[in-house]
Amino acid sequence: MKKLFLIFLLLPLLSCEEVVEVELEQSTPRLVIEASLLWTEEEENETQYIRLTTTAPYFDEEIPPAEGAMVSVFAPDGTEYNFEESDPGIYINNSISPSLDGEFEMVIRYNGQEYQATEKYITTPQLEEVVQVDGRGFSGDETEFRLFYTDPAEEDNFYLFRFFHDELALQIYDDEFTNGNRSFAFFSDGDVDTGDKVEFEIQGISKRFYEYLYILRSQSGTAGGPFQTQPTDVRGNIINVTNPENFAFGYFRLSETDFLTYTVE
Repeated sequence: MKKLFLIFLLLPLLSCEEVVEVELEQSTPRLVIEASLLWTEEEENETQYIRLTTTAPYFDEEIPPAEGAMVSVFAPDGTEYNFEESDPGIYINNSISPSLDGEFEMVIRYNGQEYQATEKYITTPQLEEVVQVDGRGFSGDETEFRLFYTDPAEEDNFYLFRFFHDELALQIYDDEFTNGNRSFAFFSDGDVDTGDKVEFEIQGISKRFYEYLYILRSQSGTAGGPFQTQPTDVRGNIINVTNPENFAFGYFRLSETDFLTYTVE
C-alpha cells in the first residue's frame, strides 16, 4: 500500500513538464562578411578566403551561406583579384600578395547591392619563445604560458593573439606601455598535460580593428542572457554604398601572422 501511494504521489510531478516555445521577433537578414586575409613571412601567395553568410533567427541550427556574390579585392597599385566561389558562401583567391604601399579595397556585390571596405596590410613581429609557469589560478591547478615577442619602436602597434588547445582563446594588446620593448602575452589553461602540443599565433592588426574587437569583447561580457538587447550594433569597416541603412556585419582586414608550437613540460 505504501508503494502504491508513493507511485500516485510521483505521478503529478512526472506529468507536469511542459515545453515552452519562445516566439522571437525576426529581423530582415543582413549580410555577414568574414574577410581576414592572413600571410606568414615565408609564404606570400597563400590561398585567401572570404566567407559570406546571412544572419538567421536565434534558434536556427544552420547559418545560411550567401551564394552567388561577386567578390573582388583591389591592391594599392590597382590590380584586381577576383575571389571565386569554391563552396556555398566561401570565396577564394590563390594569387593575391601583401603590400605595404597603401590601402587595399574590397568590393562585394550581392543581391543587387554593393559593399565596400578599405584597409592597410599590417605586419607583425615574430614570436620568440614560450615560458611555462605551473601552479597558477585560484586553485593552483592551471598552467600559464607567457608568449614573448619584441615590439617595434617609434610606432603604435596593435596585436591579436590566439591560443589553440581544446578550444580557441583570444587576447588583444596595444603597445601603449611596452613600445619598443620585449614583452609577452599570456594564456592560462587548466586542462593541459605534459606532452600536449599547444599552438600560439600573433597577428598585427590596425588600430580601428583593435577598437572593433575591444567593443565586441565588452559587449559579449554584458550580463542579461542571450535575449538581452545589445547596447548598439557593432559595425566594422564595411559600407553598403547602395543602401547605407542595410549595413553588413563583419570586417575586412589584411595581416601578417606568425605561429609557434610548444610542447607542454
